[in-house]
Amino acid sequence: MSSDDRGQTQDNGPNDRERERDREQDGGSDPPGMDPGVIECNWDEIIEHFDDMGLTEDLLRGIYAYGFERPSAIQQRAIMPCCKGYDVIAQAQSGTGKTATFAISILQQIDITLMQCQALVLAPTRELAQQIQKVIIALGDYMKAKCHACIGGTSVADDSARCKAGVHVVVGTPGRVNDMISRRALDPRKIKMFVLDEADEMLSRGFKDQIYDVFKLLPNKDLQVVLLSATMPAEVLEVTTKFMREPIRILVKKEELTLEGIKQFYVSVEREEWKLDTLCDLYETLTITQAVIFCNTRRKVDWLAGKMKSRDFTVSMMHGDMDQKERDVIMKEFRSGSSRVLITTDLLARGIDVQQVSLVINYDIPTNRESYIHRIGRGGRFGRKGVAINFVTEEHKRMMHDIEQFYSTVVDEMPMNVADLI
Repeated sequence: MSSDDRGQTQDNGPNDRERERDREQDGGSDPPGMDPGVIECNWDEIIEHFDDMGLTEDLLRGIYAYGFERPSAIQQRAIMPCCKGYDVIAQAQSGTGKTATFAISILQQIDITLMQCQALVLAPTRELAQQIQKVIIALGDYMKAKCHACIGGTSVADDSARCKAGVHVVVGTPGRVNDMISRRALDPRKIKMFVLDEADEMLSRGFKDQIYDVFKLLPNKDLQVVLLSATMPAEVLEVTTKFMREPIRILVKKEELTLEGIKQFYVSVEREEWKLDTLCDLYETLTITQAVIFCNTRRKVDWLAGKMKSRDFTVSMMHGDMDQKERDVIMKEFRSGSSRVLITTDLLARGIDVQQVSLVINYDIPTNRESYIHRIGRGGRFGRKGVAINFVTEEHKRMMHDIEQFYSTVVDEMPMNVADLI
C-alpha cells in the first residue's frame, strides 16, 4: 500500500505525521528500537487508578460494574495514549486485560449521539469477536453504547440490517467486515479508530490481504490505529509501518504477569473419577474463606454440583446456560458470603469480582494456558493473594508443565497444611 492510501493529513496529530509517510516511501524499514519479536517502550506514563484517567462518569460506572477494581499493567500504560488519539502498539500476552484496554479507549472516544460506526475492531476468530462485543456492551452499558459483531457463519442479511440500523462499534472477522463495507451496509466514513486484536495470530492465519482491503476502505485521513499482539513477528512489524504513524509502543513482559502473591499447588489424582473424593476431602479447607472451583464445561459444572449436593455439601454453581436472573441471585449470595463455594466455567472467570475469594481450584486444568491467569491471576481479579490448587491427572501433567513454562512459574505439590496458607 502506498502512502496515498492513507490520504494527506494535516499535522494536527500528536506527532509529526509527515516523517512517517516519508519513511514509508523510502521502503519502510523497521522503526528504531523495534527488534523482531520484541518492541521497546516509548511511553513512560503509568496511571494506577481508573478514576485518574479522565474517563466519563457513565464509562467509569460500567468499568466498576463489570468487576474491575484497578487497571492491569497494560491498562495502566495503554488506555491514556489510546484515549489521547495516538496510534498505539501494545505487546502483551493474552490474559492481561488487553480487550478492556481498547474497549475503554473506544467507549471514551465515541459520540453516543451519533448512531454511526465510529470504531472498527478486527479479530482472528468468531469467538473472540463475540467475546470482545460482550465486553464492549458490558462496559458501555450505562452509556447505552451499541456494538455489533460481524462474523462469518451468520446471516448476511441480518448483519446488513443491523449495520444499516446504526451501531457505534463494529467488531468482526476481516472477511465479513470487508463484505459489509463492500455491500454498503457498513458505512466507514465516520470510523475514527481501527483496532487489530491478536495481530500476530490474525496475520499468521493469512488475513493480511483482507486486512489491507478493509484498511483501504476506511476514508478518514486521521484514522487512529491500535494494534495488540503477543509477539512481534515480521508480518506485524510490516503492518505497523504501513498503517501506523509514529506509534506509541508499550510492552508488558510475560514474566511480569505472573502470579506473585499466589501460592500455586497441584494435587496428583491418578484417575479423573477420583477427583470428586479429593474435592470432598478438601471441603472444610474451601469454606475457611470462599472458593471458586473451575470446570471446563457447563455439563461438568452441573454434574459436579449435583454430586457435591448429593453428598450433603453446600455449593453454588453458575454457567452460561443459566438465565441472567438466576445468575444474579447466585452472585449476590456469593458476594454476601451466604454461599461459600462456587462452581463455574471459564465463561465467567473474568466477570466475577469477589473480594473474599482466596482459594481457586482448577478441578479441570484449563484447555488453553491463557485461561490459567484469568482464573487465578491478578488480572482475573482472583488471587490478589491466596492459593490456587490444580487437580492434575496423569494425562494432564503435560498441560500443567506447559503452563509452568509459559508463565515462568513453579507449581509445587500441595502440602498437608494448605489450610494454614489461605
